[in-house]
Amino acid sequence: MEKLDLKDRKILYHLYLDSRQSFSQIGKKVGLHKDVVAYRVKNLLEKKIIKNFNTRINQHKLGNTWLRFYLSFQYVSPKLKKEIIDYFVKNIYSSVVHSTEGKFDLIIMVYVRNIAKFSYTWEKIINKYRDNFSNQVFSIFCEIIGYKPTFLLDEEDARNDRFLYRDYDDGKIVKIDDLDEKILKIIRTNARIPTVEIAKKLNSSSLTINNRLQNMIKSGVISGFPVYIDYPKIGYKWYKVDIVLKDPSKSQKILNFIKTNSSLINIIKTIGYVDLELVFRFKSSNQLHNSIEEISEKFPEAIKNYTYFSITQTHKYQLL
Repeated sequence: MEKLDLKDRKILYHLYLDSRQSFSQIGKKVGLHKDVVAYRVKNLLEKKIIKNFNTRINQHKLGNTWLRFYLSFQYVSPKLKKEIIDYFVKNIYSSVVHSTEGKFDLIIMVYVRNIAKFSYTWEKIINKYRDNFSNQVFSIFCEIIGYKPTFLLDEEDARNDRFLYRDYDDGKIVKIDDLDEKILKIIRTNARIPTVEIAKKLNSSSLTINNRLQNMIKSGVISGFPVYIDYPKIGYKWYKVDIVLKDPSKSQKILNFIKTNSSLINIIKTIGYVDLELVFRFKSSNQLHNSIEEISEKFPEAIKNYTYFSITQTHKYQLL
């Protein structure tokens, strides 16, 4: 595990908020010269703590619906497990493939235009290894709320104003053309690429590229430019907590309480699953259980039951 000082953690924090901002802008926020920031970022890249600089795309704005499948293995050898994972990674319909530990073994995510039509395709896909899954849970993503990774700062005042973004379907689909799509493909894992370089690649002008980017940000197609951090390398694990409530009417009060938790990074709302879906970054499962106990103390008998799991490996992460 790599140990980072507060300056490095602050740099990661501000890159997560907007990885397209200049090193000079980041330097002013963390109290370092831009050349020092550049050196530290280079060091974080060399250590592979920073994997890349992503572009967050709101698929709802493009008319797509996120579908999520939780799968549990049965009767699988390590060789067969690898074969199944490779199968989903290579499949053109899957956009995200995670291995997990806990209640489920595999997460598959796809985005589609027509759920009814895709159901036939998915049936063909899943049938190949159906006997190797003891459990399948399907749900439709409706909304995801993102919060700032204030756990990186270790500062008490960082608990306030944690909201970062909200991706959901507001009924307003944005039509993008071929140039917009090409821009998104270039910046999806290289958000820091200058507009001049994008313009050269696409035989366009910097002004045109900048205008297109600003329009996609304004319309909500692009909801941010986060840095992709290898959190396990700095001591943090991804935990997903699924809560079933005894009294669902208390869900909003619980959410208002838990969103001040500096380790909370996402609240997910879906159709076809549990009452509350929370995503955290913790150093250990003990911290997770302590957070659930805090909810139980604040709202006695509100939680009927809960389960959790964590990502052990990301095999595919392709959002366009």
